[in-house]
Amino acid sequence: MLVGIVNYCTADLVRDCLQSLEAVVRDRPGTRVVVADNASPDGSGRAIADAIEKNNWSGWARILLLDQNGGFAYGNNAIIRSWADQPPDYYWLINSDTVVRADALEKLLEFVEAHPAVGIAGSRLEFHDGTQQVSTFRFPNLIGEFAAAAPVGNLGQKILSPWIVAEPATLDQHQCDWVSGASMLVRRQTIDDVGLMDQEFFLYYEETDFCYRAKSVGWQCWFVPNSRVVHLIGASTGVTGVRPGRPKRRPAYWFSSRRRYFVKNHGRAYAMVADLALFTAVSLKRIVETVRRTETGVPEKFLSDLIRNSALFSRSKL
Repeated sequence: MLVGIVNYCTADLVRDCLQSLEAVVRDRPGTRVVVADNASPDGSGRAIADAIEKNNWSGWARILLLDQNGGFAYGNNAIIRSWADQPPDYYWLINSDTVVRADALEKLLEFVEAHPAVGIAGSRLEFHDGTQQVSTFRFPNLIGEFAAAAPVGNLGQKILSPWIVAEPATLDQHQCDWVSGASMLVRRQTIDDVGLMDQEFFLYYEETDFCYRAKSVGWQCWFVPNSRVVHLIGASTGVTGVRPGRPKRRPAYWFSSRRRYFVKNHGRAYAMVADLALFTAVSLKRIVETVRRTETGVPEKFLSDLIRNSALFSRSKL
């Protein structure tokens, strides 16, 4: 069993995550943990190495110092490649901003080992107080792009619910399209069949794309709610908490990853229509907010950024 964690300037979070993994390693001998540091400029790679040494974790954990910040998929791929000579049966990919609950790994393994068709399994993600987070999703689609932002009211949301990407939070174990990469168990055979994550995605949509590729060759993806993992949403990217006022501007790589997902898996024409659906929905939302004189929930410069990065105007590689 190999546990992978990608770090970028989050040494304290990684230390807490490793602390929570001690029980996992004790209960499943042979488990190894690799932390890939994406060339953190704050020295957190060295800090994590020191923490591993200080806490006597070196028997089961090690740091992999990378020479660039290639993103989430890049870091995870480096972890998997580092064990190419003796690949494990399973890889448990978890975020640096997670703390694993007791039996989190065992519950995932029990389920996957009992269901040979399952290639990917995700945990129930929750806050420290046990409040559940949304961690299961449908694949992005045209209606879902419109429904994500359109001011259609409760009835409209109910009608459009089968296409909305984020599924309602539930404690029911079920098959889904994709799960959050904050805690994702992957069968080695699935990687053998579909390859590693696409590291052209810097951040966002990489696990969506990976699960899409896995499903396309017959692997199932399941949500296993009795595997519980605390997820400090956004802590690893520095966007935690609820800020007053207008949401922060989306980074350029979010638009780039979104465009790549649609063009790669559905073609440029489909991606253009998806852009139009989202643009229309957000424009309607802004009109309603203006009429009602309510504070906007649309990120700063979202529409102009969407146009600039759309599949229509961007001719860069996927």
